Amino acid sequence: MFDESTYIIRRRALSDQINEGVILLLGNMPVPMNYLSNTLRFRQDSNFLYYSGLDHPNLNMVIDVPSGETTLFGDDIDIDDIVWEGERITVKKMSELAGIEHVEKNSFLSQFLSTKNKIHTLPNYREDQRSFLRSIINSQNFSSSKELVVNVIKQRSIKSKEEVAEIELALDVTAEMHKIAMKYTRHGVTEQSIVGKIEGYALEKGRRMAYPVIFTVNGEILHNNVYTNTMESGQLALNDSGSESPLYYASDITRTFPVSGYFSDIQKQIYNLVHDMQKVALDFCKPGTSYKEAHLASAKKAVEGLTEMGIMSGSPDDAVKEGAHALFFPHGLGHMLGLDVHDMEGLGEDLVGYHDEANRSDQFGLAYLRLSKELVPGFALTVEPGIYFIPHLMNKWKSENKHSNFINYNALEDFENFGGIRIEDNILITDEGYRMLGPHIPKTVDDIESLMQS
Repeated sequence: MFDESTYIIRRRALSDQINEGVILLLGNMPVPMNYLSNTLRFRQDSNFLYYSGLDHPNLNMVIDVPSGETTLFGDDIDIDDIVWEGERITVKKMSELAGIEHVEKNSFLSQFLSTKNKIHTLPNYREDQRSFLRSIINSQNFSSSKELVVNVIKQRSIKSKEEVAEIELALDVTAEMHKIAMKYTRHGVTEQSIVGKIEGYALEKGRRMAYPVIFTVNGEILHNNVYTNTMESGQLALNDSGSESPLYYASDITRTFPVSGYFSDIQKQIYNLVHDMQKVALDFCKPGTSYKEAHLASAKKAVEGLTEMGIMSGSPDDAVKEGAHALFFPHGLGHMLGLDVHDMEGLGEDLVGYHDEANRSDQFGLAYLRLSKELVPGFALTVEPGIYFIPHLMNKWKSENKHSNFINYNALEDFENFGGIRIEDNILITDEGYRMLGPHIPKTVDDIESLMQS
């Protein structure tokens, strides 16, 4: 946990922005894996963590808006729980650690809320949360409070120095995970063995993964969590993985490298293009610039590079405007980062990434841009351009003759088995521009080949 003053200040700042009533923040409950007493490893709700730091199940809290005081609801464990799970600090002690003024049992929560004229809650991303909320509010039509959601997003979007330090603690472990992946990837090695090594390293350091590892020679599949392939020389391996910090702040890094340890000429050409796409995007990462501008600039760079290779043609500006680039760059440039790897998206992706929900594009590719809004000092985010050759998508567009004035479909026949390349780093927006977070992770062609041959 951070110091108790951190949580006191956060809760008071939140309640000061709400007009009336109480704020109800639900903690998470254990989730059975296959039967009741065999549960998945517990992960506390990120909003509950942000405002209390308490990493224990079956806790809830209510912040009284007029007074700013908080009540923690929970139950001390009994002797049976102690026999099986060991001793746990009391709920009273938890409240003291979090600077919470009052403590009540969970059984009193429903009665407590029944006396309140207005209850503000956040959206529920879990069915057990929704069911519990219905049971204590006694209403089937209860909805979350947009007033609360908007203010939580506003507050959590700006990372404090101690939060940034946590992200960098996560990146310390993640950097080594990526170096391990590069060192042990070779012809004849299975994807699963590399995943085991990098997850094992994180576990050895007492960390958990911020999201399921994406490690694959099928890099054209954007979120591939299947590790059954045996890698072969000539293929590219894509590693998108990141650990959490001790206080659950996420990291999110991607590197792509050759199984053989050496890039082929065409792999090097595409890789350097993606690297250039990221450099162009980073130039736009500064206060007052919208992240959509960075995304579109990166997309234009992709078109320019692919045009030089004979894969695309025509005006790069027109190609990006019409969305022709999305055949090769079908996702957004990046997203917010924090206690969630896609930070706060459980509260509503459009509310997190857009100032106005109506300004999200419906164009293929651009529609997947998670973060569009103007950048502000304190934002932590990912920058992750990519170039992919997706056979199903290429065949579909070719059959429709889609964007044929920009795309040379004949040239794509040589790329059906190429895969995909993505390069991703984590940055902090500063007053002057941006700061790259975490230690150096090999990224240039020379650095990657040097590490893989060492």
